[in-house]
Amino acid sequence: MANPLILREGDPSRLVELRRPVADALAAAGVVQVALTDRPGWWEVTPGTQIGVVSVAGLQVVIEPKIDINRLMFLMGYARRPDFWRDDRVRLDADADLPEALADAFVRLAKRALEQGLLKGYVTVDETLAVLRGRVREADQLRRRWGRSIPLEVRYDEFTVDIAENRLLLAAVERLLRTPQVGVRHRGGLQRLRLILSDVTAPVRGGARPSWTPSRLNARYMPALELAELVLDGRSFEQRVGDLVVSGYLFNMAKVFEDFVTVALREALKPYGGRSRLQYATHLDEDANLPIRPDFVWLEEGRPRIVADAKYKAEKPSGFPQADLYQMLAYCTVLGLPEGHLVYAKGNEDAHAHVVRRAGVRIVTHALDLDVEPVKLLATVAELVEILVSSTEREPAFSGRLHG
Repeated sequence: MANPLILREGDPSRLVELRRPVADALAAAGVVQVALTDRPGWWEVTPGTQIGVVSVAGLQVVIEPKIDINRLMFLMGYARRPDFWRDDRVRLDADADLPEALADAFVRLAKRALEQGLLKGYVTVDETLAVLRGRVREADQLRRRWGRSIPLEVRYDEFTVDIAENRLLLAAVERLLRTPQVGVRHRGGLQRLRLILSDVTAPVRGGARPSWTPSRLNARYMPALELAELVLDGRSFEQRVGDLVVSGYLFNMAKVFEDFVTVALREALKPYGGRSRLQYATHLDEDANLPIRPDFVWLEEGRPRIVADAKYKAEKPSGFPQADLYQMLAYCTVLGLPEGHLVYAKGNEDAHAHVVRRAGVRIVTHALDLDVEPVKLLATVAELVEILVSSTEREPAFSGRLHG
């Protein structure tokens, strides 16, 4: 395989020599933006907010995150389970590509989890049997076997290794084995894990992810389970474009950032009471034909008091260079709030405050530095929440309708 093309998410475009089919395949996969130049065979390649690794026709494209990979794992993990990810129990190799780093850490943590053998638990089984086991499912027995004594429709609890925790580990093993960018060094370890988990039901591609609840019984599994969920969060894909196959394993930094910010705001606001709503559903118009969903709304006694949107980077579509501000003005108008907040990643947008003419609405932009230690980042969010709460003391500048 040729030397990889290494890009960094959000960086300016680069001139890259590519064959036309390869350039078309990368563009069709939506991984990077590809534009033809005046120089034959050379293309402008611009990374967006996707990070990970993509392969096509022997070319490997590595899109690195701006932040350290362990900072990235913290953002993703905290959004899933804030209590667990306050600790530093899951460490990845910061010098490795994302799929390799995930595979390395997962094999290590899964082996540690399984050192004492597979975790067992009780699973409720519905089955048709010739003998009674457990209890009869009377409704099913009458509906399916009216007038017959056997077979029996029964339900019983079985003590087994085929439980959600082991299914989740196996699902992560299968996902990593299907990722072409995971090298031979880790495939042996993954195959051994698959063998250990051979009595566990294999995951169905596209099926629901096994759900588990932290407890004293599965404590030794927890680091591996948390990492398994992050492995499954990645978008693993393979698609054909013309005669070429594009495969990859990617995360969307914009989604990672949005999930972290909204969950971190919710956690930091808990001491203030009220109720936090993520992806708050409402409508822009009185006829309820135009749905809108602010990323975060905090309510007191059922009344919206804070509205915030997480924006990894500013949206500036052609002709609408301040699209984020227009969007937040609409949210404030609908919710009857005098102030709205836009939270960006530091380096992608600066902190400002804007007062909208003739409306009196104040739109404040904030910038979070993602490259600091997790404890400091959470402290910054707590400081931001103090600012947001103080904004609730302002009286609404309008009644929900703009005039003139």
